[in-house]
Amino acid sequence: MVAWKSLVCLALATVGAYAADAVEKREEPPTLVARAGTPSSTGTHNGFYYSFWTDGAGDITYTNGAGGSYSVTWSGNGNWVGGKGWNPGSARNIGYTADYRPNGNSYLAVYGWTTSPLIEYYVVESFGTYNPSSAASKKGTVSSDGGTYDVLSTQRVNQPSIQGTATFTQFWSVRQSHRTSGTVNMANHFNALEDCWPETSALTTTRIVPTQKLTSAAGKREPVTV
Repeated sequence: MVAWKSLVCLALATVGAYAADAVEKREEPPTLVARAGTPSSTGTHNGFYYSFWTDGAGDITYTNGAGGSYSVTWSGNGNWVGGKGWNPGSARNIGYTADYRPNGNSYLAVYGWTTSPLIEYYVVESFGTYNPSSAASKKGTVSSDGGTYDVLSTQRVNQPSIQGTATFTQFWSVRQSHRTSGTVNMANHFNALEDCWPETSALTTTRIVPTQKLTSAAGKREPVTV
């Protein structure tokens, strides 16, 4: 039996945004707004943990709102991931509402990391032009919260992670019918994760409801409330 530890956040996220360990940590920062784009950062805001990472390409503005809300606008090509959640997290029920209008490749997902073993995970509620399950190995399905999710995994070799450059597994739970509001029962997805890797149990995690975006040219406003 392996005791899991995780550093995770809930956020709207994109494939390719993995450098969560390289961002600055601050306590109770002011609302993040920048004329030429918001710099990468993590911290707490109105009782929630937040994380925002960008590769510096494109023009992305991440704004922390009241409570568990945040919004993102973007234009140009670039990668980013950001949102609000908990650090550390737990197998909680996560309620959310999002005005998610993608034009290009992006995901609306619960996002996080575990350590021991090192796993990056996504519970994808909706996505844009690219289905993240397309390049992953299917492990099965899980029924939760009125829908069916495809359970998949991929392997990342020598890629940035919360522990620096490492080789790790990505776990994907992708909802077949898209939605932009509802409740995500994380216990069901963690159980599916343990079914795929039976040697793991006792999961403790940190999560963010993020928006992740990979290379899209259209600017959209994505207000999300957790």
